[in-house]
Amino acid sequence: MPTPVIMPQMGESIVEGTITKWLKQIGDSVEKDEPLFEISTDKVDAEIPSPISGILTEIKFPEGATVGINTVVAMLGENGSAVAQQTNSTSAPAPKAAPAKPQVPLAKPASPAPLEAAKPQVVVMPQMGESIFEGTITKWLKKVGDSVKKDEPLFEISTDKVDAEIPSHVDGILTEIRAQEGETVQINAVVAIIGGFSAERPTFAHAPSTPQKAQTVAPQKNVQPNAAPALQTAAVHAGEKIRSSPLVRRMAKEHNIDLRYVAGSGSSGRINKQDILNYLDKGAAAPQVPEKTQSAPPPVALTADVVPLTKMRAIIAQRMVESKRIAPHVYSIYKVDMTRIVRLRDRERAAFEQRHGVKLTYMPFVATAAIEALRHHPIVNASLVDNAIHYHANINIGIAVALEWGLIVPTVRESEKRSFSDLARIIADLAARARSKKLSPDEVGGSTFTLTNPGIFGDEFGIPIINQPESAILAIGALKKEPVVLTDAEGNDTIAIRSMQYYCLGYDHRLIDGADGGKFMSEIKRQLETWDHPLD
Repeated sequence: MPTPVIMPQMGESIVEGTITKWLKQIGDSVEKDEPLFEISTDKVDAEIPSPISGILTEIKFPEGATVGINTVVAMLGENGSAVAQQTNSTSAPAPKAAPAKPQVPLAKPASPAPLEAAKPQVVVMPQMGESIFEGTITKWLKKVGDSVKKDEPLFEISTDKVDAEIPSHVDGILTEIRAQEGETVQINAVVAIIGGFSAERPTFAHAPSTPQKAQTVAPQKNVQPNAAPALQTAAVHAGEKIRSSPLVRRMAKEHNIDLRYVAGSGSSGRINKQDILNYLDKGAAAPQVPEKTQSAPPPVALTADVVPLTKMRAIIAQRMVESKRIAPHVYSIYKVDMTRIVRLRDRERAAFEQRHGVKLTYMPFVATAAIEALRHHPIVNASLVDNAIHYHANINIGIAVALEWGLIVPTVRESEKRSFSDLARIIADLAARARSKKLSPDEVGGSTFTLTNPGIFGDEFGIPIINQPESAILAIGALKKEPVVLTDAEGNDTIAIRSMQYYCLGYDHRLIDGADGGKFMSEIKRQLETWDHPLD
C-alpha cells in the first residue's frame, strides 16, 4: 500500500514550508529515517526523513515549491513495487534551473467540483519540537462521522514537553481513526483520515477555508469604551464562525468586547491580539457581553478506581523524584510587606490594562524583583553540571502554571532584557496558552530560575522542589492583611494593618550556601518593599 509523505509542521506558528532540495529521485530506494528532502521555513532549515523503507514512486512538488503543512508532497511504495509513471509536470523531479521559490497555491479549483472528486486527507502526528519523535494521543475530540472545520481542534496529544490540541488542517468529515486514545505513535505517522464534505457547506478537502473579506467598521467619534454601539453599526462577522485564540477571547471578556464587531487580519479572518489592541486604541464601540453568574461546583462523588498516569503526570513524578535524590534541598522563608505594591497596583491597574491590554497582576512585580536579585547574586541563577558551576548568560524565568491535568513551566527567555509591561504581557500570554494547550515546545524548558505560586490557592507558603537542572525555586504565599508592629525613626512602635506575604526559596545546598540564600531573599524583600520601578 502506498505511503504518503507530508510537509511536516516545524513549529506551532508555521503553516507552510519550501522544498529546497530533493535528496532522492523517482525510483530510488530509501531507508526509514533516511533524509528524503530538505525544507526551509520561517524558523528553520531541515532535512525531512522518510517515514518508512521503500521506493520513491512519485514527487508531487518540485524544488522551490512552497506548500502548506500536512500536504502530501510525495508517495512511497514498498520495495519491489512498480515505479509510478510521470503524469504531469509536478510529478517529475525539478530541473536544476527551476525558478526560485514559486508559490504553489494551496487551493486551486476555480469552480465547484462534484463531491466525489474530493480526495481524502491524511492527519499525521505532528512534530512538537526538534527533539520530539513521538506523541501519545490522549483524547479524540471528534468521532468517526463527525464534521470538522479547518483549525478546529481534532485531538489532544501529550509529549515529553507539552500537552497540546491538534487542529484539523482541512474542512471535511472524520472518516477513519487509525490511532486510539492512549496510543503512542511516531511523528508523521498517519493517525486519521478526513474525507468527503460537511453536509452543511461543501468544501474542497485540499483547500483551506477561503478568507472572508471583512467589512471595515469605522469607529464613531466621542464614543466611550465598552459603550453599546449605535443600531446601524454592522457586525463584521455576522453569520460567520469567529476565529480567535484563547488569549483573544480572554482579552475580549476582560474588556467586554463582542468579537463580532472586531475585524480580523489573520488567515480566514482570524482575530489576533493586535486586532484587539487596535480595536481598543480606536475606542470602537462594542455591545457589552453579559457576565456569567458563578456558581459553586457540585460535590464530586467518591469512587474507587485505578487510573494510569498520563504521560505528563508520569514525567512530573519522575523529575520530582530525581530532583529530591540529586539535590540536597534547603529553604529560606521570608515575610515581605507588600503594602506599597498593593496600593500601587490598586491605583494603576485600570490605566495599565487600558495601555497594555493585559491585567496588572502581582506576578510581574515578583518576577522583576527576582530578576534584580539574580543580577546581584548570579550563583542563584547558576547550575551544577559535571562537578562544575555553570553561570548562565541570561536569566530565563520559568513560571509554574497549574493545570487541571498537571503542571507545566513555560519560560520567559532573556527576562533581564524585558520591561515591566513586557513581562506582564508575556507571563499572561504563556499562562493562557498553557491552560489551552497552545504552547510550543520551545516555550517550555530552558529556564534558569522558577517562580511558583501556591498562594493563589490560599497557602501561607509552599516548600517547593527544585526544577532541575536549576539550583533554586521561589514559592509565593498568599497575600493577607495582618496587624504589624511598625517602628519609626525615633524608635516609637505602632500597630498598623499591612498586606503581608511569605516567600520561600528552595535551593541546592551543593551550590548555594545559607548565606547566599539569605542575601538573595533579603534583596527580594528590599526590592518589593521599596518598589521604585516604572510600570511601562
